[in-house]
Amino acid sequence: MTLRAYIWGMRLVTLLSLAAFVFVVRFVDPDSAGLAGKLLFYLSLFFVGSGIFNLVLLRLRKRSLNAETASASIGLSFRQGILLSLFTIGLLVLQSFRMLVWWDGLLLFGGIFLVELYFVSKS
Repeated sequence: MTLRAYIWGMRLVTLLSLAAFVFVVRFVDPDSAGLAGKLLFYLSLFFVGSGIFNLVLLRLRKRSLNAETASASIGLSFRQGILLSLFTIGLLVLQSFRMLVWWDGLLLFGGIFLVELYFVSKS
């Protein structure tokens, strides 16, 4: 798969995820849907966020590096996009429980950072 095909596929998946997210926001009532509605919201937001973060990170790598090196770092951008999306969702979940303070956000960031360091040390 070429870099161009991957980027177009990721754009398409991100747009479909964005459509699902807009559908969930417009048509699912979180009070009546309960836990299922909240899970749908966070799951659709996770897919939108990971797609957007993945595309942004891939564009930054493509701009700073050449295309061959950027295509070699697709997996890195994908993993970091997922981790950034998990960080964002974690912050939102903490805020929804009214537990978000700066040190909890910093601890969450440290946990995500340790996961990234684990993957970097394995490669």
